[in-house]
Amino acid sequence: MTKTTVAVVKTGEHPKQEQIEAAVRKAVELAGGLPESIGNGSTVLIKPNLVAPRPSETGATTDPRICRTIADMVRECGARPIIAESSFVGLDTEEVIKVAGYDRLREDGYEVVNLKEKGTKTVTVPVPQGVAISEVSLPKLVVDADAIINVPKMKTHDQSGVTLAVKNMKGVLPDVWKRRFHHTYGVFQSTADLLTVVKPCLNVVDGLVAMQGIGPAMGEALEMDLVFAGQDAVAVDAVVSAVMGFDLQECGCVREAAGRALGVGDLNEIDVVGEPIANVQRRFKRSEEAIAEAIQLPPGFSIIIDEKACSGCRNQILSTLFDLKDANLLEMAAGWTVLSGKFDALPDVPREHLLLVGACLAQFREAGTFVEGCPPNSRDVIRGFGLKQAVGMVDIDALDAQEG
Repeated sequence: MTKTTVAVVKTGEHPKQEQIEAAVRKAVELAGGLPESIGNGSTVLIKPNLVAPRPSETGATTDPRICRTIADMVRECGARPIIAESSFVGLDTEEVIKVAGYDRLREDGYEVVNLKEKGTKTVTVPVPQGVAISEVSLPKLVVDADAIINVPKMKTHDQSGVTLAVKNMKGVLPDVWKRRFHHTYGVFQSTADLLTVVKPCLNVVDGLVAMQGIGPAMGEALEMDLVFAGQDAVAVDAVVSAVMGFDLQECGCVREAAGRALGVGDLNEIDVVGEPIANVQRRFKRSEEAIAEAIQLPPGFSIIIDEKACSGCRNQILSTLFDLKDANLLEMAAGWTVLSGKFDALPDVPREHLLLVGACLAQFREAGTFVEGCPPNSRDVIRGFGLKQAVGMVDIDALDAQEG
């Protein structure tokens, strides 16, 4: 049986455009070249990771130079490349496009499409192999594309361990469906479901500057100078995860997709070409490790976040902890238990100091202190702790101004 192939290519340190282009072309060639579905007259959707308004050197977003190279390769086949993305829920994708450097691609004649733009047409697509979902709404541009090239960033994730090729495809969803994937269906199963109907023919991972720690947007940049490529999204993720020092069981979305045979997750069944994993491997700091380093949590404080908690609530809880740290008030959170996500039943935890964060927990509002919002603001979480009334040291009005 022929093994699936994943290419690993190393650039020099701080690579320039020429080195990046050479690495991308080499990686794609080693992985088998551009698939046959990319040909004269075809439309090819190129999907980067543009989650938040951060430049690629922060490790948060896909380097536009990689997408430029891929678009050039697509053009050379006589096909039409369209770079398209939808940013994190609630964020302005146009601002992300600008900050991440994709506006310069537009200036140079490349098509860069904001999938959140008003008037974007969507269609409902059945998901016959779905476990969590039976249908999903997708932009018509995504559905009509003859081929999809997935270009994720090499990053850790505070919920799924890593966010790579499998999870990156969730970015094509309208915001309402992104919320549903987290709130209603569970992001691991629903992301695997999406992979059954939105199938990239090629995955090229930007590992030039990666992110460790509190990913997908608040982590630490880590220069790796790597480019990965492969046609099997699950196999690509298995290899990249191994390079990051992650076991497949730590990687929720990849584990789910591999377990459902949507790709190859066993490294023994993957032909790794180019650089061997051992030559480029480095253990990435996990989200929980980074939080523990940055914030010395007070005694008795705990956070319980289930699979259906969205990034919005998780990030607001983290933001609140940093706000409390900056105000020297973390000790006031001692003894509190914070819950977030869509629980079917409350876990067995003390109720005296129980903070329920986010609209998904509204049905349990009487069990503790409920903080409404989807997601709530940091100032509201701080109010939930009662810290303003207790000591009056957190500048709630300043937070209101910043977040409003």
